[in-house]
Amino acid sequence: QGKLMESGGGLVQVGGSLTLSCTASVQPFNFYDMGWFRQTPGNQRELVASIKSGLSTSYNEGVEGRFTISRDNAQKLLFLRMNSLKPEDSGRYFCNSIPNFFPWGQGTQVTVSS
Repeated sequence: QGKLMESGGGLVQVGGSLTLSCTASVQPFNFYDMGWFRQTPGNQRELVASIKSGLSTSYNEGVEGRFTISRDNAQKLLFLRMNSLKPEDSGRYFCNSIPNFFPWGQGTQVTVSS
């Protein structure tokens, strides 16, 4: 059992929404910059959204305006709200610190159908 566990993925239609959750059993959680990474078959994990310990956020160009990353430091949780989903958003989503200090979890699969 690792320190990171993702959940909330599923199969959704184009234009739908999902909220992903990450339980981070690390201390001190609020010290770490955190991010959501997406991996598709044959590709390296790609950072799609990040949130720093100071709560500033950043998004890659493809998800800007549609995704929202947030964190609950008291409960050591990381979230990704995904709106207006597109087929290209499909992939397995992982959470981790930035830099990646922890072993990868199993991720959670997001599949957007058209």
